[in-house]
Amino acid sequence: MKQQVLLDHDGAVDDFLATMLLMTMEHIEPLGVIVTPADCYIQPAVSATRKILDLMGKSHIPVAESTIRGINAFPNLYRRDSFVIDNFPILNQRDNYSTPLLRESGQDFMIRVLQEASTPVTLLITGPLTNLAYALDKAPEIESKIQRLIWMGGALNVPGNVEKNWEPGQDGSAEWNAYWDALAVARVWQSSLEIIMCSLDITNNVPVNPEFVQKLGKQRQYDISDLAGQCYALVIPQDYYAWDVLATSYLGHPPAFQLRSWETEIIATGKSQGRTKVVSGGRQIWAMDTVDKDWFYPYILQQWRR
Repeated sequence: MKQQVLLDHDGAVDDFLATMLLMTMEHIEPLGVIVTPADCYIQPAVSATRKILDLMGKSHIPVAESTIRGINAFPNLYRRDSFVIDNFPILNQRDNYSTPLLRESGQDFMIRVLQEASTPVTLLITGPLTNLAYALDKAPEIESKIQRLIWMGGALNVPGNVEKNWEPGQDGSAEWNAYWDALAVARVWQSSLEIIMCSLDITNNVPVNPEFVQKLGKQRQYDISDLAGQCYALVIPQDYYAWDVLATSYLGHPPAFQLRSWETEIIATGKSQGRTKVVSGGRQIWAMDTVDKDWFYPYILQQWRR
């Protein structure tokens, strides 16, 4: 049986790349894609997601737009990338696309998918945890339908990426997906879900550099490699890492990763809001500790060679 996965992403460059990677996995059955209005502008992010699914021959997979809003908005400079990607020529070769956009909200779609699931579902969340927190509050029974949560978020033993010059009053300890809605993270931490974090501790070790983008360029004859290369070229002038792509690749080959157990708590308010703090006696989670980089980079190049 294929592993059933529900993806919840928030429309940044690496979220689209994670979507593209997940859709290449033959052992995975994607149940749908939720787009959360966090690191994006929601309309172009939803549009680009549907176009990507069309391009990959996955137009049977429904897309749902979350209407949830967080506490701390991502900078506009980050969010505008969703407009650029939605206008990439490779995604606009058709007048219409057939991937359905559901009428129900993304957060209610999450509840319905889990309620209707015949077997436990893996949640892959590459953005904030707000939809999941909402779902757990509105329909507590769905917790038993979740096999595990794989989340790209948090920073355990490294600094966060919410820079103090962007967010006055922040102490720099939080990661953006947690900072957008720290109360939601705290709610999820109250659950009994198995949580596997792909935190900044590990993603800091998988940079996206010009050499890798050039390797993608040599695969331009493949539509997905071409699209991935264009996405990465958009952000290559800045320090960029394979955040969401790394989290997604765990589903491709878990033995390439080593997990480590940590006891943690979430700081939900104040200058450290969004911090994932290691504390003795805290909530136990698993974190991706190391990855075989000799496997990782060739793997995504191979998966996108289509």
